Parts: sequence; structure tokens; C-alpha cells
Amino acid sequence: MPVFKYGQKEIEYLKNRDKMLGAAIDRIGMIKRDIIPDPFVALISSIVNQQISKRAAQAVWNRLSNMLGDITPQRIVKEEFNNIKSCGLSQRKTCYIMGIAEAALSGRIDFNSFDCLTDEEIIKELSSLYGVGVWTAEMLLIFSLCRPDVVSYNDLAIRRGMMVLYGIKELSRDKFQDYRKRYSPYGSVASLYLWALSIT
Repeated sequence: MPVFKYGQKEIEYLKNRDKMLGAAIDRIGMIKRDIIPDPFVALISSIVNQQISKRAAQAVWNRLSNMLGDITPQRIVKEEFNNIKSCGLSQRKTCYIMGIAEAALSGRIDFNSFDCLTDEEIIKELSSLYGVGVWTAEMLLIFSLCRPDVVSYNDLAIRRGMMVLYGIKELSRDKFQDYRKRYSPYGSVASLYLWALSIT
């Protein structure tokens, strides 16, 4: 499985910009987080994973993959709704997945064009789909498209990681933005460490 790639350039930049984050990076070491390079597959995976355990999500994903073969818009649209649902998905999630596949097939969302779009443009396009919010789009930017500068205010664990890192009990949106700007243009690497800090 491919992972989000970063190296000494990003680490040294963040350490120079933020001494407390730098100390955390030294303590934690390199972080390997799996990515799904195909953004369509990554988005379907994120829908499957919503609000269930990793183990349950993996079981659903395995059944879906075995039934469809390749996870493509064409395979999903050709399959019966109830067959998709029978993989362990709720009615709502099945609707989301079918809707995403139909949007891809119709060209309403062109997943192949994402390389030419800004982060903000991709978030706007994806969050127009039923079942896809800003947070889901932001996670796809990191864990599929490997965009380098994503720090999600919508992610509770990111905010918790910041509070742990800086020893604060409250985090306003303005203060969050101050930290986010400090990490730029390597915010996604900072996010990896903030997630790690949120569970310490």
C-alpha cells in the first residue's frame, strides 16, 4: 500500500517554524499513513468507513470489492441497489455511493481533472455530492491526492492535537488559523503529527 510521502525538507521547515512541533516530530519519528491514489476509490472508501469501526469497514469493503471486482463508477451503476446494500451498507450510504458513481459517469464530477484544480475547487465540487462534507473532501486531499498543505479545522482530533501540543484548554478558530499558517506550505505533514499527538 502506498503511503503519504514526506522527508527531511518538510521536517526541517516545520522544526524551524515551530519549536514545539519540532520537538514532537523528533519524539514521534517518521509517520507512515496509507493512501488510496485513485480519488474515486478513495471517496467510496471514505463513505464505507463513516461512523463504523475499522474492522467493520474492512469487512464491508472486502465484500464490496469481491462483488464488483474493480471499484469503478461503471461497475457500481450496473449493480443492483440491494446487492450493494447487502455488503453491509445502510440505505443512506448505498444511496451516497450510487450517487457518487452516477455523478462520475455523467461527468458532473470529473475525478481525472483534480490534478488541475485547487484544494478549494476540489472541496467545492466534492461537497456538492450527497454524503460528502468538507471534512471528507479535506481527507481525500491528503490521503488520495497527497496535497501538501491541508490542516482541517473540521477534524476534532487535529484540534485536540494542537491543544495537547501547546498545552492549551481552548482553541479559537482564529488561533487555529494562526497555527495553520505557521505550518504552511507543509500543513499536511503537520496534520500527521497532530493526529499522533491527539491520542497521546
